[in-house]
Amino acid sequence: MTALRIPAISAAALCLLIAGCTVGPNYKRPTAPAAPAFKETPPPPSIPNGSWKQAQPSDQVLRGKWWEIYNDPQLNALEGKVAVSNQTLKAATEQYFAARAAVQIARASYYPTLSAGPSISRQHLSQNRPTAVPGAVSQYNDFSLTGQASWEPDLWGQVRRTVEASRASAQASAADLANVELSIRSELAQDYFELRGLDLQKQLLDNTVKSYADYLDLTQKRFKGGVATDSDVALAETQLKSTQAQDIDVGVARAQFEHAIATLIGEPASTFSLSQSPLSLPLPQVPPGLPSELLERRPDVAGMERRADAANAQIGVAISAYYPNITLGGAGGFESANPGTWIQGPSALWSLGASASELLFDAGRRHAVTEQARDNYELTVANYRQSVLSAFQEVEDNLAALRILDQESVTQADAVAAAQRSLQISTTRYKQGLDDYLVVLIAQTTLLTNQRTQADITTRQFAANVLLIKALGGGWDTTQLPKM
Repeated sequence: MTALRIPAISAAALCLLIAGCTVGPNYKRPTAPAAPAFKETPPPPSIPNGSWKQAQPSDQVLRGKWWEIYNDPQLNALEGKVAVSNQTLKAATEQYFAARAAVQIARASYYPTLSAGPSISRQHLSQNRPTAVPGAVSQYNDFSLTGQASWEPDLWGQVRRTVEASRASAQASAADLANVELSIRSELAQDYFELRGLDLQKQLLDNTVKSYADYLDLTQKRFKGGVATDSDVALAETQLKSTQAQDIDVGVARAQFEHAIATLIGEPASTFSLSQSPLSLPLPQVPPGLPSELLERRPDVAGMERRADAANAQIGVAISAYYPNITLGGAGGFESANPGTWIQGPSALWSLGASASELLFDAGRRHAVTEQARDNYELTVANYRQSVLSAFQEVEDNLAALRILDQESVTQADAVAAAQRSLQISTTRYKQGLDDYLVVLIAQTTLLTNQRTQADITTRQFAANVLLIKALGGGWDTTQLPKM
């Protein structure tokens, strides 16, 4: 019975030697701070200014093409050009492809290297060489066809850990690609709504200029009729011209946003233009979901987590340097002095061999490399946890912004209504000769200021809405990471 056990134990030991082991710590996802619920909640649907209202989409989950929730065909068309023409996105894509190729490079170390090739030579040896033998042939042909094989078994898991690190790094690069795309698309949506918000301001100022022109005509007629002063005419003209200047000035910022959009979609700014279209879309309500889901939905957080995995694998790579390197090698082929007997049995040659080496002294280099790998891992874990905290901050910031802007919009709508009523009263009293034109001018300025503030709040609501979608990951999740 004992005699039977010895071969079995020897075979098991040989298999264990060939299979090897994987040194270094196995990866466990680092813990990260999380909250049971978001502090802020989305504002309920309301009608803040009468001309537009918040809309609740029937789908409560963000999808891949998140920008479609705004139901703006022109925005959809612009977003469709990002994947095709944006050069920043293309650069990130190529960076991911390079990281994916690095995984294949690492996996190649699992297998032996093979090489083969023929060799033909005519040699003439010195007859006066120290090893010359009288009568020996000093000139001959040499025809050879040989191949070599070399393999270093992954006994300690160095290759496995290297592949693990490369795979995690490639997944981190894929997450970076998703984050770049999300950033570009959200920036495009923000610029688009900022531009449309300026179009809303432009529409407001255009209408105001027309109204002020009518007021100037009114003062001129009253002056000619002797019931108004030249000062009234001057005030009305000043108000009109200053408002016209404001109307023109809006074009500066609009042009800049238009140029930014052109760059984001990969078109020259000189050949791109968007027609004027005031912002009058319904503002969709974005469901934030559960805080526990946020870590799976943010590509930047996922990228940091994958980098922690890669850093952990590097610890195993560093530890494997403490163990001996074993290399198996072999060669074989044919060699002859005559081409007629080149590929024949007697011309065959072969050799097999193995070697092992162990580093005995390196002045603490391996220890330092291992400690460096452990420190790098702790660094990536800290960065991962910080990215989680930043993710929660961004969500809460934009939820708060939407809630507060919703309240502000309702109050501002009341302010606009009160300013309109004040202007109507002032205009009536001016026509009746009860007030001078300065009272009308103050009412005009108050109304325009409040109307522009109302338009600005609308634009800020859309910007915060886009930023909230970005903070929630834009419909992305970790299931989209490549398995490799």
